[in-house]
Amino acid sequence: MSTAPAPREFDTFDDAFDVDMEFAPPVDDVAAPRSPLQFTPAASAMPAGAAPQPQSPLQAASIAPVPAAPAYAPDAAGFNPVGDVVAQAQASLMDTGLAFTGLAPASNIGEVSVPRIAIHVFAERQDTLASAERAAQDRRLSRATTQIRVGGVAAAVETYQHEPTPPLIIVECLKDPQTLLWEVDQLAEVCDAGTKVVVIGATNDIILFRELMRRGVSEYLVAPLQPLQLIAAIGGLFNDPAQPFVGRTIAFVGARGGAGASAVAHNTAYAISERIGANTVIVDYDLPFGTAGLDFNQDPLNGVADALGQPDRLDSTLLDRMMVRCTDKLSLFAAPASLDTDWDISTEAFEEVTNQIRATAPFVVLDLPHLWSPWMRRTLISADEVVVVATPDLASLRNAKNMIDLIRQGRPNDAPPRLVLNQVGVPGRPEIPAKDFGAALGVHPSLIIPFDAKTFGAAANNGQMILDAGAKTKSAEAFQTLAQIVSRRELPMVAGPKAKPAKAGKAEKTKPADGASKSLFANMFKKR
Repeated sequence: MSTAPAPREFDTFDDAFDVDMEFAPPVDDVAAPRSPLQFTPAASAMPAGAAPQPQSPLQAASIAPVPAAPAYAPDAAGFNPVGDVVAQAQASLMDTGLAFTGLAPASNIGEVSVPRIAIHVFAERQDTLASAERAAQDRRLSRATTQIRVGGVAAAVETYQHEPTPPLIIVECLKDPQTLLWEVDQLAEVCDAGTKVVVIGATNDIILFRELMRRGVSEYLVAPLQPLQLIAAIGGLFNDPAQPFVGRTIAFVGARGGAGASAVAHNTAYAISERIGANTVIVDYDLPFGTAGLDFNQDPLNGVADALGQPDRLDSTLLDRMMVRCTDKLSLFAAPASLDTDWDISTEAFEEVTNQIRATAPFVVLDLPHLWSPWMRRTLISADEVVVVATPDLASLRNAKNMIDLIRQGRPNDAPPRLVLNQVGVPGRPEIPAKDFGAALGVHPSLIIPFDAKTFGAAANNGQMILDAGAKTKSAEAFQTLAQIVSRRELPMVAGPKAKPAKAGKAEKTKPADGASKSLFANMFKKR
Protein backbone atom coordinates (compact mmCIF):
# COMPACT_ATOMS: atom_id res chain seq x y z
CA MET A 1 0.00 0.00 0.00
CA SER A 2 1.13 3.53 -0.53
CA THR A 3 3.10 5.00 2.35
CA ALA A 4 1.39 8.34 2.04
CA PRO A 5 0.37 9.68 5.43
CA ALA A 6 -3.09 8.89 6.70
CA PRO A 7 -5.62 11.62 5.89
CA ARG A 8 -5.58 14.33 8.51
CA GLU A 9 -8.80 15.22 10.19
CA PHE A 10 -10.00 18.66 9.30
CA ASP A 11 -10.30 21.12 12.13
CA THR A 12 -13.80 21.35 13.48
CA PHE A 13 -15.53 24.42 14.79
CA ASP A 14 -15.40 24.70 18.57
CA ASP A 15 -18.80 26.35 18.81
CA ALA A 16 -21.90 26.58 16.72
CA PHE A 17 -22.51 29.72 14.71
CA ASP A 18 -23.86 32.55 16.85
CA VAL A 19 -25.51 35.67 15.54
CA ASP A 20 -25.20 38.78 17.67
CA MET A 21 -28.38 40.75 17.07
CA GLU A 22 -26.68 43.95 18.21
CA PHE A 23 -25.24 44.17 14.71
CA ALA A 24 -28.62 43.88 13.02
CA PRO A 25 -29.80 47.05 11.28
CA PRO A 26 -32.64 48.90 13.02
CA VAL A 27 -36.09 48.16 11.74
CA ASP A 28 -36.64 51.78 10.80
CA ASP A 29 -33.67 51.69 8.40
CA VAL A 30 -35.09 48.86 6.34
CA ALA A 31 -36.63 50.10 3.14
CA ALA A 32 -39.46 47.56 3.06
CA PRO A 33 -40.64 45.10 5.68
CA ARG A 34 -39.44 41.59 4.98
CA SER A 35 -41.63 38.51 5.04
CA PRO A 36 -40.83 36.18 7.91
CA LEU A 37 -39.29 32.84 6.95
CA GLN A 38 -41.52 29.82 6.91
CA PHE A 39 -41.31 26.21 5.80
CA THR A 40 -44.88 25.09 5.22
CA PRO A 41 -45.59 25.28 1.48
CA ALA A 42 -48.29 27.68 0.47
CA ALA A 43 -51.01 26.57 -1.91
CA SER A 44 -49.37 28.45 -4.77
CA ALA A 45 -46.10 26.65 -4.16
CA MET A 46 -47.61 23.21 -4.61
CA PRO A 47 -47.48 21.39 -7.92
CA ALA A 48 -50.30 22.09 -10.33
CA GLY A 49 -53.37 20.01 -9.72
CA ALA A 50 -52.26 18.93 -6.25
CA ALA A 51 -54.56 19.56 -3.37
CA PRO A 52 -53.11 20.90 -0.12
CA GLN A 53 -52.30 18.10 2.25
CA PRO A 54 -52.41 18.36 6.02
CA GLN A 55 -49.12 18.37 7.85
CA SER A 56 -48.20 14.92 9.14
CA PRO A 57 -45.12 13.61 10.80
CA LEU A 58 -42.95 10.85 9.44
CA GLN A 59 -44.25 7.79 11.21
CA ALA A 60 -40.67 6.67 11.71
CA ALA A 61 -40.06 9.44 14.22
CA SER A 62 -43.56 10.10 15.55
CA ILE A 63 -43.02 13.85 15.53
CA ALA A 64 -45.90 16.23 16.04
CA PRO A 65 -47.13 18.14 12.98
CA VAL A 66 -45.43 21.41 12.26
CA PRO A 67 -47.80 24.36 12.61
CA ALA A 68 -48.55 26.42 9.56
CA ALA A 69 -46.38 29.44 8.91
CA PRO A 70 -45.93 32.07 6.20
CA ALA A 71 -44.39 31.17 2.90
CA TYR A 72 -40.83 29.87 2.75
CA ALA A 73 -38.74 32.50 0.99
CA PRO A 74 -35.02 32.19 1.70
CA ASP A 75 -34.13 34.21 -1.37
CA ALA A 76 -36.45 37.11 -0.58
CA ALA A 77 -34.91 40.51 -0.12
CA GLY A 78 -34.34 41.51 3.48
CA PHE A 79 -32.10 40.83 6.41
CA ASN A 80 -31.27 37.15 6.98
CA PRO A 81 -28.46 36.87 9.55
CA VAL A 82 -28.46 33.08 9.64
CA GLY A 83 -28.25 32.85 5.88
CA ASP A 84 -25.40 35.35 5.79
CA VAL A 85 -23.42 33.46 8.40
CA VAL A 86 -23.99 30.13 6.68
CA ALA A 87 -22.94 31.64 3.34
CA GLN A 88 -19.74 33.00 4.87
CA ALA A 89 -18.99 29.65 6.52
CA GLN A 90 -19.65 27.79 3.29
CA ALA A 91 -17.32 30.11 1.39
CA SER A 92 -14.60 29.48 3.98
CA LEU A 93 -15.10 25.74 3.73
CA MET A 94 -15.03 25.84 -0.06
CA ASP A 95 -11.63 27.52 0.16
CA THR A 96 -10.34 24.45 1.99
CA GLY A 97 -12.02 22.01 -0.40
CA LEU A 98 -14.98 21.21 1.89
CA ALA A 99 -18.65 21.74 1.28
CA PHE A 100 -21.45 21.83 3.82
CA THR A 101 -23.23 18.50 3.61
CA GLY A 102 -23.97 17.81 7.24
CA LEU A 103 -21.23 15.18 7.28
CA ALA A 104 -17.56 15.00 8.10
CA PRO A 105 -15.20 14.72 5.14
CA ALA A 106 -15.28 11.34 3.45
CA SER A 107 -11.69 10.69 4.47
CA ASN A 108 -12.78 10.83 8.11
CA ILE A 109 -15.47 8.22 7.74
CA GLY A 110 -13.90 6.09 10.45
CA GLU A 111 -15.15 2.56 11.11
CA VAL A 112 -18.75 1.91 10.05
CA SER A 113 -20.81 -1.19 10.79
CA VAL A 114 -24.17 -1.47 9.02
CA PRO A 115 -26.49 -4.29 10.17
CA ARG A 116 -28.44 -6.65 7.98
CA ILE A 117 -31.14 -4.30 6.73
CA ALA A 118 -32.90 -3.50 3.47
CA ILE A 119 -32.09 -0.14 1.89
CA HIS A 120 -34.11 1.39 -0.95
CA VAL A 121 -32.65 4.28 -2.96
CA PHE A 122 -34.73 6.51 -5.25
CA ALA A 123 -32.37 8.79 -7.16
CA GLU A 124 -32.87 11.33 -9.93
CA ARG A 125 -29.33 12.35 -10.88
CA GLN A 126 -27.06 10.00 -12.80
CA ASP A 127 -24.11 10.71 -10.51
CA THR A 128 -26.28 9.93 -7.48
CA LEU A 129 -27.24 6.61 -9.03
CA ALA A 130 -23.57 5.85 -9.67
CA SER A 131 -22.57 6.79 -6.11
CA ALA A 132 -25.35 4.64 -4.68
CA GLU A 133 -24.23 1.68 -6.78
CA ARG A 134 -20.62 2.05 -5.61
CA ALA A 135 -21.74 2.40 -2.01
CA ALA A 136 -23.87 -0.75 -2.30
CA GLN A 137 -20.76 -2.69 -3.41
CA ASP A 138 -18.66 -1.40 -0.52
CA ARG A 139 -17.50 -3.81 2.18
CA ARG A 140 -19.21 -1.74 4.88
CA LEU A 141 -22.63 -2.44 3.34
CA SER A 142 -21.93 -6.09 2.59
CA ARG A 143 -24.53 -7.26 5.11
CA ALA A 144 -27.23 -4.88 3.85
CA THR A 145 -29.50 -5.52 0.86
CA THR A 146 -29.65 -2.44 -1.36
CA GLN A 147 -32.16 -1.72 -4.14
CA ILE A 148 -31.55 1.28 -6.39
CA ARG A 149 -34.36 2.71 -8.49
CA VAL A 150 -34.72 5.66 -10.82
CA GLY A 151 -37.11 8.32 -9.57
CA GLY A 152 -37.52 10.72 -6.70
CA VAL A 153 -39.94 11.10 -3.82
CA ALA A 154 -42.98 10.66 -6.08
CA ALA A 155 -41.72 7.24 -7.21
CA ALA A 156 -41.19 6.24 -3.58
CA VAL A 157 -44.70 7.31 -2.60
CA GLU A 158 -46.20 5.33 -5.48
CA THR A 159 -44.13 2.26 -4.61
CA TYR A 160 -44.99 2.16 -0.91
CA GLN A 161 -48.71 2.52 -1.46
CA HIS A 162 -48.66 -1.18 -2.37
CA GLU A 163 -45.75 -2.61 -0.34
CA PRO A 164 -44.24 -2.16 3.14
CA THR A 165 -41.36 0.23 3.63
CA PRO A 166 -37.84 -1.03 4.45
CA PRO A 167 -35.83 0.11 7.50
CA LEU A 168 -34.11 2.82 5.42
CA ILE A 169 -35.33 4.88 2.46
CA ILE A 170 -33.04 7.29 0.59
CA VAL A 171 -34.87 9.68 -1.72
CA GLU A 172 -33.59 12.47 -3.94
CA CYS A 173 -35.50 15.64 -4.81
CA LEU A 174 -33.97 18.38 -6.94
CA LYS A 175 -36.97 20.69 -6.75
CA ASP A 176 -37.37 23.91 -4.81
CA PRO A 177 -37.64 23.79 -1.00
CA GLN A 178 -41.41 24.32 -0.98
CA THR A 179 -42.02 21.33 -3.23
CA LEU A 180 -39.44 19.26 -1.36
CA LEU A 181 -41.22 19.80 1.95
CA TRP A 182 -44.59 19.04 0.37
CA GLU A 183 -43.31 15.77 -1.14
CA VAL A 184 -41.76 14.75 2.19
CA ASP A 185 -45.21 15.14 3.76
CA GLN A 186 -46.63 12.84 1.08
CA LEU A 187 -43.95 10.25 1.82
CA ALA A 188 -44.79 10.41 5.52
CA GLU A 189 -48.30 9.21 4.74
CA VAL A 190 -47.05 5.84 3.41
CA CYS A 191 -44.10 5.23 5.78
CA ASP A 192 -44.35 2.37 8.27
CA ALA A 193 -43.33 2.77 11.89
CA GLY A 194 -39.59 2.52 12.42
CA THR A 195 -38.60 3.60 8.92
CA LYS A 196 -35.69 6.02 8.62
CA VAL A 197 -35.61 8.50 5.72
CA VAL A 198 -32.60 10.23 4.20
CA VAL A 199 -33.30 13.09 1.78
CA ILE A 200 -30.86 14.21 -0.91
CA GLY A 201 -31.56 17.72 -2.17
CA ALA A 202 -30.03 20.47 -4.26
CA THR A 203 -30.45 23.37 -1.80
CA ASN A 204 -27.64 23.97 0.66
CA ASP A 205 -29.74 25.68 3.34
CA ILE A 206 -29.40 25.07 7.06
CA ILE A 207 -32.93 26.36 7.69
CA LEU A 208 -34.34 23.79 5.28
CA PHE A 209 -32.20 21.17 7.03
CA ARG A 210 -33.70 22.05 10.41
CA GLU A 211 -37.24 21.96 9.07
CA LEU A 212 -36.68 18.52 7.56
CA MET A 213 -35.39 17.32 10.94
CA ARG A 214 -38.54 18.66 12.57
CA ARG A 215 -40.61 16.70 10.08
CA GLY A 216 -38.87 13.47 11.12
CA VAL A 217 -36.27 13.11 8.36
CA SER A 218 -33.20 11.31 9.69
CA GLU A 219 -30.57 13.05 7.52
CA TYR A 220 -30.35 15.63 4.74
CA LEU A 221 -27.52 15.53 2.21
CA VAL A 222 -26.67 17.93 -0.59
CA ALA A 223 -25.93 16.59 -4.07
CA PRO A 224 -23.53 15.72 -5.58
CA LEU A 225 -22.53 12.90 -3.23
CA GLN A 226 -19.49 10.70 -2.92
CA PRO A 227 -19.98 6.99 -2.06
CA LEU A 228 -18.20 7.32 1.29
CA GLN A 229 -20.45 10.24 2.28
CA LEU A 230 -23.50 8.08 1.69
CA ILE A 231 -21.94 5.18 3.62
CA ALA A 232 -21.08 7.48 6.54
CA ALA A 233 -24.65 8.77 6.68
CA ILE A 234 -26.08 5.24 6.71
CA GLY A 235 -23.61 4.07 9.34
CA GLY A 236 -24.39 7.04 11.56
CA LEU A 237 -28.09 6.18 11.57
CA PHE A 238 -27.52 2.62 12.77
CA ASN A 239 -24.81 3.08 15.38
CA ASP A 240 -25.49 1.00 18.46
CA PRO A 241 -25.69 3.39 21.44
CA ALA A 242 -24.80 0.51 23.75
CA GLN A 243 -21.42 0.18 22.00
CA PRO A 244 -19.20 3.24 22.48
CA PHE A 245 -17.11 2.44 19.41
CA VAL A 246 -16.50 -0.02 16.62
CA GLY A 247 -12.96 -1.36 16.71
CA ARG A 248 -10.61 -1.07 13.74
CA THR A 249 -9.76 -4.49 12.29
CA ILE A 250 -6.23 -4.97 10.93
CA ALA A 251 -5.73 -8.24 9.05
CA PHE A 252 -2.22 -9.69 8.60
CA VAL A 253 -1.73 -12.37 5.97
CA GLY A 254 1.41 -13.98 4.58
CA ALA A 255 2.05 -14.09 0.86
CA ARG A 256 3.46 -17.59 1.36
CA GLY A 257 4.16 -19.97 4.20
CA GLY A 258 7.06 -18.94 6.41
CA ALA A 259 6.89 -15.25 5.49
CA GLY A 260 6.56 -14.34 9.17
CA ALA A 261 3.08 -12.79 9.06
CA SER A 262 2.20 -14.06 12.54
CA ALA A 263 5.37 -12.63 14.07
CA VAL A 264 4.74 -9.28 12.38
CA ALA A 265 1.10 -9.27 13.51
CA HIS A 266 1.90 -10.09 17.15
CA ASN A 267 4.76 -7.62 17.45
CA THR A 268 2.73 -4.86 15.79
CA ALA A 269 -0.20 -5.48 18.14
CA TYR A 270 2.16 -5.41 21.11
CA ALA A 271 3.61 -2.11 19.90
CA ILE A 272 0.11 -0.61 19.53
CA SER A 273 -0.76 -1.57 23.09
CA GLU A 274 2.55 -0.81 24.84
CA ARG A 275 4.01 2.07 22.85
CA ILE A 276 0.88 3.84 21.61
CA GLY A 277 -1.14 2.85 24.67
CA ALA A 278 -4.34 1.68 22.94
CA ASN A 279 -6.34 -1.37 23.98
CA THR A 280 -5.73 -4.13 21.44
CA VAL A 281 -7.02 -7.66 20.87
CA ILE A 282 -5.16 -10.34 18.89
CA VAL A 283 -7.34 -12.97 17.22
CA ASP A 284 -5.44 -16.05 16.00
CA TYR A 285 -7.55 -17.61 13.24
CA ASP A 286 -4.95 -20.29 12.40
CA LEU A 287 -6.85 -22.92 14.38
CA PRO A 288 -4.62 -25.98 13.85
CA PHE A 289 -1.19 -24.28 13.82
CA GLY A 290 -1.61 -20.89 15.54
CA THR A 291 1.42 -19.54 17.43
CA ALA A 292 -0.09 -16.61 19.34
CA GLY A 293 -0.17 -18.61 22.58
CA LEU A 294 3.49 -19.61 22.20
CA ASP A 295 4.66 -16.12 21.28
CA PHE A 296 3.11 -14.65 24.43
CA ASN A 297 3.93 -17.64 26.65
CA GLN A 298 0.25 -18.36 27.28
CA ASP A 299 -1.65 -21.65 27.41
CA PRO A 300 -5.34 -20.68 27.48
CA LEU A 301 -8.01 -23.31 27.99
CA ASN A 302 -10.59 -21.40 25.98
CA GLY A 303 -10.01 -19.36 22.90
CA VAL A 304 -11.22 -18.43 19.48
CA ALA A 305 -12.39 -22.00 18.75
CA ASP A 306 -14.95 -21.80 21.54
CA ALA A 307 -16.21 -18.47 20.21
CA LEU A 308 -16.52 -19.86 16.68
CA GLY A 309 -18.44 -22.85 18.03
CA GLN A 310 -21.18 -20.70 19.56
CA PRO A 311 -21.28 -17.33 17.74
CA ASP A 312 -24.96 -16.77 18.52
CA ARG A 313 -24.38 -16.89 22.28
CA LEU A 314 -21.52 -14.41 22.40
CA ASP A 315 -21.82 -11.37 24.60
CA SER A 316 -19.36 -9.10 26.39
CA THR A 317 -19.22 -11.34 29.49
CA LEU A 318 -18.58 -14.54 27.56
CA LEU A 319 -15.96 -12.87 25.36
CA ASP A 320 -14.15 -11.57 28.43
CA ARG A 321 -13.95 -15.12 29.83
CA MET A 322 -12.55 -16.48 26.57
CA MET A 323 -9.85 -13.80 26.25
CA VAL A 324 -6.47 -13.99 27.95
CA ARG A 325 -4.98 -10.79 29.35
CA CYS A 326 -1.36 -10.61 28.25
CA THR A 327 -0.86 -7.05 29.54
CA ASP A 328 -3.11 -4.30 30.84
CA LYS A 329 -3.92 -3.21 27.28
CA LEU A 330 -3.38 -6.39 25.25
CA SER A 331 -5.79 -9.35 25.12
CA LEU A 332 -5.48 -12.59 23.22
CA PHE A 333 -7.88 -14.97 21.51
CA ALA A 334 -5.51 -17.90 21.07
CA ALA A 335 -5.96 -20.78 18.64
CA PRO A 336 -6.23 -24.32 20.04
CA ALA A 337 -3.31 -25.50 17.84
CA SER A 338 -4.74 -29.01 17.82
CA LEU A 339 -5.17 -31.56 15.04
CA ASP A 340 -7.77 -33.63 16.88
CA THR A 341 -10.63 -31.72 15.25
CA ASP A 342 -11.49 -31.13 11.62
CA TRP A 343 -12.26 -27.44 11.67
CA ASP A 344 -15.28 -26.96 9.41
CA ILE A 345 -16.64 -23.55 10.40
CA SER A 346 -18.99 -21.43 8.33
CA THR A 347 -18.11 -18.05 6.91
CA GLU A 348 -20.96 -16.48 8.87
CA ALA A 349 -19.45 -17.72 12.15
CA PHE A 350 -16.12 -16.04 11.43
CA GLU A 351 -17.91 -12.84 10.46
CA GLU A 352 -20.10 -12.83 13.58
CA VAL A 353 -17.19 -13.50 15.95
CA THR A 354 -15.11 -10.75 14.35
CA ASN A 355 -17.97 -8.25 14.66
CA GLN A 356 -18.51 -9.17 18.31
CA ILE A 357 -14.82 -8.75 19.13
CA ARG A 358 -14.74 -5.34 17.42
CA ALA A 359 -16.94 -4.02 20.22
CA THR A 360 -14.34 -4.93 22.89
CA ALA A 361 -11.31 -2.84 21.87
CA PRO A 362 -10.35 0.04 19.54
CA PHE A 363 -7.93 -2.20 17.61
CA VAL A 364 -8.42 -5.85 16.61
CA VAL A 365 -5.44 -7.57 14.97
CA LEU A 366 -6.44 -10.61 12.90
CA ASP A 367 -3.68 -13.20 12.47
CA LEU A 368 -4.80 -15.07 9.34
CA PRO A 369 -3.37 -18.42 8.21
CA HIS A 370 -1.80 -19.12 4.85
CA LEU A 371 -4.74 -20.84 3.19
CA TRP A 372 -7.56 -19.91 0.86
CA SER A 373 -11.24 -20.40 1.62
CA PRO A 374 -14.50 -18.43 1.44
CA TRP A 375 -14.12 -17.11 4.98
CA MET A 376 -10.56 -15.97 4.24
CA ARG A 377 -11.74 -14.02 1.20
CA ARG A 378 -14.58 -12.44 3.20
CA THR A 379 -12.32 -11.53 6.12
CA LEU A 380 -9.68 -9.91 3.92
CA ILE A 381 -12.21 -7.82 1.99
CA SER A 382 -14.17 -6.73 5.08
CA ALA A 383 -11.14 -5.77 7.22
CA ASP A 384 -10.49 -2.05 7.75
CA GLU A 385 -6.78 -2.50 7.02
CA VAL A 386 -4.97 -5.35 5.25
CA VAL A 387 -1.24 -5.96 5.61
CA VAL A 388 0.36 -8.46 3.22
CA VAL A 389 3.67 -9.79 4.58
CA ALA A 390 6.05 -11.10 1.92
CA THR A 391 9.65 -12.15 1.56
CA PRO A 392 11.70 -10.83 -1.41
CA ASP A 393 11.37 -13.93 -3.60
CA LEU A 394 9.44 -14.91 -6.71
CA ALA A 395 6.78 -17.06 -4.99
CA SER A 396 5.90 -14.23 -2.60
CA LEU A 397 5.77 -11.79 -5.52
CA ARG A 398 3.29 -13.92 -7.44
CA ASN A 399 1.05 -14.65 -4.44
CA ALA A 400 1.16 -11.08 -3.16
CA LYS A 401 0.11 -9.76 -6.56
CA ASN A 402 -2.87 -12.15 -6.68
CA MET A 403 -3.95 -11.12 -3.17
CA ILE A 404 -3.56 -7.39 -3.74
CA ASP A 405 -5.42 -7.50 -7.06
CA LEU A 406 -8.32 -9.40 -5.52
CA ILE A 407 -8.53 -7.13 -2.48
CA ARG A 408 -8.42 -4.02 -4.66
CA GLN A 409 -11.29 -5.35 -6.75
CA GLY A 410 -13.36 -6.19 -3.67
CA ARG A 411 -12.66 -2.83 -1.95
CA PRO A 412 -13.17 -0.17 -4.64
CA ASN A 413 -13.61 2.67 -2.11
CA ASP A 414 -10.57 1.80 0.04
CA ALA A 415 -6.86 2.28 -0.33
CA PRO A 416 -4.91 -0.80 -1.49
CA PRO A 417 -3.41 -3.19 1.07
CA ARG A 418 -0.11 -2.39 2.74
CA LEU A 419 2.96 -4.38 1.81
CA VAL A 420 5.60 -5.36 4.37
CA LEU A 421 8.81 -7.00 3.20
CA ASN A 422 10.15 -9.30 5.90
CA GLN A 423 13.42 -11.20 6.28
CA VAL A 424 15.29 -8.88 3.96
CA GLY A 425 19.03 -9.38 3.78
CA VAL A 426 19.43 -13.12 4.42
CA PRO A 427 23.14 -13.86 3.87
CA GLY A 428 23.83 -15.66 0.60
CA ARG A 429 20.22 -15.61 -0.63
CA PRO A 430 19.44 -13.89 -3.95
CA GLU A 431 16.61 -11.39 -3.45
CA ILE A 432 14.33 -9.26 -5.56
CA PRO A 433 15.13 -5.59 -4.75
CA ALA A 434 12.41 -3.85 -2.75
CA LYS A 435 12.00 -1.21 -5.46
CA ASP A 436 11.38 -3.80 -8.16
CA PHE A 437 9.15 -5.84 -5.86
CA GLY A 438 6.89 -2.86 -5.19
CA ALA A 439 6.89 -1.76 -8.83
CA ALA A 440 5.64 -5.17 -9.96
CA LEU A 441 2.75 -4.98 -7.47
CA GLY A 442 1.97 -1.31 -7.93
CA VAL A 443 2.32 -0.86 -4.17
CA HIS A 444 5.37 0.66 -2.54
CA PRO A 445 6.47 -1.34 0.54
CA SER A 446 5.26 0.37 3.70
CA LEU A 447 8.05 -1.20 5.72
CA ILE A 448 11.15 -3.32 5.24
CA ILE A 449 12.11 -5.52 8.19
CA PRO A 450 15.75 -6.69 8.15
CA PHE A 451 16.68 -10.31 8.74
CA ASP A 452 17.74 -10.80 12.35
CA ALA A 453 17.73 -14.51 13.18
CA LYS A 454 19.34 -14.09 16.60
CA THR A 455 16.87 -11.56 17.97
CA PHE A 456 13.76 -13.19 16.50
CA GLY A 457 14.86 -16.68 17.52
CA ALA A 458 15.59 -15.66 21.11
CA ALA A 459 12.28 -13.80 21.39
CA ALA A 460 10.30 -16.77 20.02
CA ASN A 461 11.99 -19.29 22.30
CA ASN A 462 11.46 -17.11 25.39
CA GLY A 463 7.85 -16.15 24.63
CA GLN A 464 8.78 -12.47 24.25
CA MET A 465 8.17 -9.68 21.80
CA ILE A 466 10.96 -7.91 19.93
CA LEU A 467 10.30 -4.69 21.85
CA ASP A 468 11.30 -6.54 25.03
CA ALA A 469 13.94 -8.94 23.70
CA GLY A 470 15.74 -6.35 21.55
CA ALA A 471 14.38 -2.89 22.26
CA LYS A 472 17.30 -1.14 20.55
CA THR A 473 17.33 -3.19 17.37
CA LYS A 474 16.19 -2.01 13.95
CA SER A 475 13.41 -4.58 14.02
CA ALA A 476 11.94 -3.06 17.20
CA GLU A 477 12.01 0.37 15.59
CA ALA A 478 10.33 -1.09 12.49
CA PHE A 479 7.45 -2.54 14.52
CA GLN A 480 6.88 0.77 16.29
CA THR A 481 6.72 2.47 12.92
CA LEU A 482 4.31 -0.11 11.52
CA ALA A 483 2.13 0.26 14.63
CA GLN A 484 1.82 3.97 13.97
CA ILE A 485 1.01 3.40 10.30
CA VAL A 486 -1.81 0.88 10.77
CA SER A 487 -3.27 2.56 13.87
CA ARG A 488 -2.96 6.08 12.42
CA ARG A 489 -1.73 7.34 15.75
CA GLU A 490 1.46 9.01 16.92
CA LEU A 491 3.72 7.75 19.69
CA PRO A 492 3.01 9.57 22.97
CA MET A 493 5.67 11.77 24.48
CA VAL A 494 6.47 9.07 27.05
CA ALA A 495 6.25 5.86 25.09
CA GLY A 496 4.75 2.99 27.03
CA PRO A 497 4.73 2.04 30.70
CA LYS A 498 8.19 0.53 30.51
CA ALA A 499 9.87 3.55 29.01
CA LYS A 500 12.33 5.41 31.20
CA PRO A 501 12.85 9.15 30.99
CA ALA A 502 16.07 9.99 29.19
CA LYS A 503 18.86 11.71 31.06
CA ALA A 504 19.45 15.39 30.47
CA GLY A 505 22.79 14.76 28.84
CA LYS A 506 21.45 12.20 26.40
CA ALA A 507 18.46 14.29 25.52
CA GLU A 508 20.78 17.14 24.69
CA LYS A 509 22.75 14.99 22.25
CA THR A 510 19.87 13.29 20.52
CA LYS A 511 17.66 16.34 20.10
CA PRO A 512 17.38 17.28 16.41
CA ALA A 513 19.17 20.50 15.59
CA ASP A 514 16.34 21.79 13.42
CA GLY A 515 13.68 21.21 16.06
CA ALA A 516 12.00 18.49 14.01
CA SER A 517 9.59 16.05 15.63
CA LYS A 518 11.12 13.02 17.29
CA SER A 519 8.15 10.88 16.24
CA LEU A 520 9.04 7.92 14.03
CA PHE A 521 5.82 8.50 12.14
CA ALA A 522 6.66 12.12 11.35
CA ASN A 523 10.28 11.35 10.47
CA MET A 524 9.26 8.55 8.13
CA PHE A 525 7.03 10.81 6.04
CA LYS A 526 9.53 13.68 6.20
CA LYS A 527 12.08 11.54 4.37
CA ARG A 528 9.59 10.98 1.58
